[in-house]
Amino acid sequence: MSEEIKTTQDIAEPTAPVAAEQATEEVAAAPAEATKAEDKGDAKRGFRRGAPRNGKGGPRRNDRNSRAPREKPEFDQKTLDVRRVTRVVSGGRRFSLHVTLVAGDRNGRVGLGTGKATDTQAAMAKALKSARKNMIKLNLTDNKSIIHETDAKYDTAKVWISPNKGKGLIAGSSARVILNLAGAANVTAKFHGGTKNKLNNARATMKALRKIATIT
Repeated sequence: MSEEIKTTQDIAEPTAPVAAEQATEEVAAAPAEATKAEDKGDAKRGFRRGAPRNGKGGPRRNDRNSRAPREKPEFDQKTLDVRRVTRVVSGGRRFSLHVTLVAGDRNGRVGLGTGKATDTQAAMAKALKSARKNMIKLNLTDNKSIIHETDAKYDTAKVWISPNKGKGLIAGSSARVILNLAGAANVTAKFHGGTKNKLNNARATMKALRKIATIT
């Protein structure tokens, strides 16, 4: 009787690992079946496994590298001032923007312009057109300086501009923007008037530079 019990136990013991292996195979087979089902769904929608899903089924393009390089503008520009202007008419108030802009090629050519419109982009376009129309050509030396000192007055703004030897551009306010866009590197500019109006200071600077420049 005891021998029969041992024989039964010996036969029953190997069945436990077999059951565990079968359970492992079933668990491993479940993700595989899910993957197959997902592949079938992708195939119905037109996708391939491993292909980027960008809506077209093809490889994704690198838009940054495919863009054409931008053309460099002829003149660099800098906005000096943007003011909001209100005009009272019979129908009420009308609002517009007044833009003061400086344009230059950093090689001696520079111009000052103003523009007024109802939106900023249109006002800047008009100011740039005016700056190109009023462009002057400076006679710069080899070390990017002016040939001699000059001064001018516009309204209450007074400016004095002089060359310097290797000290760099020493200027502030509107004069620095104009001289920088003109390409001047070794120039000193000082305002003696008490006004802080950027437009008047800029017009005084352009008036002084026009004395030593060629009008284009």
